[in-house]
Amino acid sequence: MLHFLKKDKLSGLENSLSEIPYYLPLADEVEIFLSAYKQKLPVLLKGPTGCGKTRFVEYMTHLLYRGDHADQNRKGIDNPLQTVACHEDLSATDLVGRFLLHGDETVWQDGPLSKSVKDGAICYLDEIVEARKDSTVLIHSLTDHRRILPVEKLGITLKANDDFLLVISYNPGYQSVLKDLKPSTRQRFIAIDFDYPNEENEAAIIEVESRVGQDIAIDLARLGARVRRLKNHGFDDGVSTRLLVYAGKLIKDGLSCHRACEIAVSQSVSDDKEIQTAINELTAVFFPSE
Repeated sequence: MLHFLKKDKLSGLENSLSEIPYYLPLADEVEIFLSAYKQKLPVLLKGPTGCGKTRFVEYMTHLLYRGDHADQNRKGIDNPLQTVACHEDLSATDLVGRFLLHGDETVWQDGPLSKSVKDGAICYLDEIVEARKDSTVLIHSLTDHRRILPVEKLGITLKANDDFLLVISYNPGYQSVLKDLKPSTRQRFIAIDFDYPNEENEAAIIEVESRVGQDIAIDLARLGARVRRLKNHGFDDGVSTRLLVYAGKLIKDGLSCHRACEIAVSQSVSDDKEIQTAINELTAVFFPSE
């Protein structure tokens, strides 16, 4: 006899969404997402690493399942957000589910995608282009009017709960031609562009997230803006808002500004000694000798 493996109702994710995650809207992305959810339109988030895509999904999940836009049905979902960090070994089985031996019985364990489809949760596939092609093709039937998920190993087809939404993300700046999204996949999603905030907004984010003083937060934001300009001088990547927050947390904990920025910024974004030196020199501009 086939059994389904039960999981504990309470999870770390559920606890993390009991309070609203901090997110500072920068344009009309909140309104767009709410409209897409209402119309059952799958969403693609595009933007550089550490710019807030994942935090945005967490924030919107809270609004829709725990906050002002939640109805009673959605409030009853234990795990409203299933997040999958995609990688080259991620298979369709990982997403849909597999048979497992549990004692002397064979049990079926749902994957994050099938669980989301059944429960009416949001399934977030982060860095979708890193996944195997069979995984990408699998989601196609969930992104049009059918909203179905074939489960071949069970011989069934799941009809998506009305509250289900599929969200994917990727960083166009990192992807090669071989890892770009195929048009057949890309054109199944509405797209929301993300970028790093302007200095004023980034300073506000750093201040709240790291609890560092306003003056230091402003200088960290200015440093981030200057480091990103190095992209025009042979430096391929900027520095993420996430790393600037990390620097602020280290400073808040007592590390010097110079050392915090060296650890969280210059050494994190590049192994090139010349680039590291250039960033350290910029750091000295905003944080004179302490």
